[in-house]
Amino acid sequence: MMRFSSLRSTCLIASALCGLTLVASACSDAPSGEAPPPRPVIAVDRPSFDGQKAFDFVVRQVDFGPRVPGTAGHAAQLEWMLARLDSLADSVWTQSFEHRHSETGQMLALTNVIARFSPEAQRRILLLAHWDTRPTSDMAAGPERDTPVPGANDGASGTAVLLQLAEHLAQQPTELGVDLLFVDGEDFGPTTDDMFLGARHYAARYAVGDLPSPLPEYGVLLDMVGDADPRFPIEEYSAGFAPDLAQRVWGIASRLGYGTTFVREIGPAINDDHVPLNEAGLATIDIIDFDYGPGNAYWHTPDDTPDQVRPGTLRMVGEVMLELIHTGG
Repeated sequence: MMRFSSLRSTCLIASALCGLTLVASACSDAPSGEAPPPRPVIAVDRPSFDGQKAFDFVVRQVDFGPRVPGTAGHAAQLEWMLARLDSLADSVWTQSFEHRHSETGQMLALTNVIARFSPEAQRRILLLAHWDTRPTSDMAAGPERDTPVPGANDGASGTAVLLQLAEHLAQQPTELGVDLLFVDGEDFGPTTDDMFLGARHYAARYAVGDLPSPLPEYGVLLDMVGDADPRFPIEEYSAGFAPDLAQRVWGIASRLGYGTTFVREIGPAINDDHVPLNEAGLATIDIIDFDYGPGNAYWHTPDDTPDQVRPGTLRMVGEVMLELIHTGG
């Protein structure tokens, strides 16, 4: 993903927030330090999200090594994911495709993985994350720039949450259909001409209806969701493309007691996998914490390692997703 500076003025941002009815303090005199509402009691038969197991999935992915297309780590992770998902989902299929790098001419062999739960459900949603990692640490200094990114947070965290959600969905089928999409080639780069490749491939198929029906009604992207000091503002493109969905998800987070982390304010615009999906007509939001480490020091560097990721953050994001699913989307 790449960050783009917002072109909106402070007044326009405040107006957007009020229009979304997302931030009471931005549009009234409500105190900014007000405590979040109490967390509701969840039915005892509803599985809780296991953040520690999701964290173990982060470690497992990093242990494969760089998951750069064409490497042994990439192939090993693909085999591992398919084996896990085949044992859990109602159906699993892949989208294999190639992309010629715009600068080097290198041909990349890429694979999206889609796991479907409750296939008979007519109402469906899409939850997605990227599973590949950056081939170079372009935000590092000196010779470390040529080192592949470990991708504990940038890649493995969102994938880990989806893999753990797959276990919960297998344990307790839901009336709402869920498609889990693991996209490849999000982070190859170095420029956006060679990024978001799996999302673009899926979006092209979605736009022409070349996917199993029924198609999902909307999507939620999970990217960089494991930070030790998490803060999830409403990403600006998400607020513009899918304001109702953003309101629903951040409202769920607030009801669960996570309002100080899922903050109801517009954050920076991030060019990420959700953009091609929105352009194809699938309203999709991006849950992303793009402030990773002091001054974003760990992003696209060799410091993106499991010790910077927390099970509690993964649990928080997973619980919000489970609540979205179990309340019917």
